[in-house]
Amino acid sequence: MTGPARPSLVGYPVNLLVAGRRCVVVGAGRIAARKIDSLLAAGADVTVVAPGVGAEVRAWAEGGRLRLVERDFQPADVEGAWLVVTATDVAEVNRAVFVAGEERRIFVNSADDPANCSFTLMSVVRRGDIVVSIGTNGRSPALATFLKDHVRDEMGPEYETLLELLSEAREEIRSSGRSSEDSDWRAAIDSGILDLIREGRESEARELLRSCL
Repeated sequence: MTGPARPSLVGYPVNLLVAGRRCVVVGAGRIAARKIDSLLAAGADVTVVAPGVGAEVRAWAEGGRLRLVERDFQPADVEGAWLVVTATDVAEVNRAVFVAGEERRIFVNSADDPANCSFTLMSVVRRGDIVVSIGTNGRSPALATFLKDHVRDEMGPEYETLLELLSEAREEIRSSGRSSEDSDWRAAIDSGILDLIREGRESEARELLRSCL
């Protein structure tokens, strides 16, 4: 038997620069804390609205890391926000937040509630400036998490060093007046540079990279 059609979550992946921007989180429990933690790490100016507050969120508020409004959500709470995240287990609240955001043209994400989202969140692996995002268009967060763990295990710290060497080489090429687009970067990366980095032979890796470009 076919169930109800789910909303399409095929979107346009982006990296939102939220530093210094007002972001509102509705909810202050365990799931909300994860969302808040990510926003704080990205430098967002966070306001949390919730009638009940978990210990972690309260500690952040008492430490001055966010503003806390301890009451039920009101549509005016999203005024002036750049984006909104809701993480409650009350469908009516999720819907009210989404409607308030839509009316004000503010992006809204509702945790595990795709019908009340105007943007979705990816599973993310970070290695320095390397960011790998994994999504399943909302069909299986569990698979996204599994793939995230797999990528994290495979992508060790040597990739951070590789990025530094590649960035350095790119700047050298551009400084010489050449176009970095003309270089065969794939062949250079496949030349054994990662093995040299893993063995601690960074200077040799740098020279190998230069010879490939």
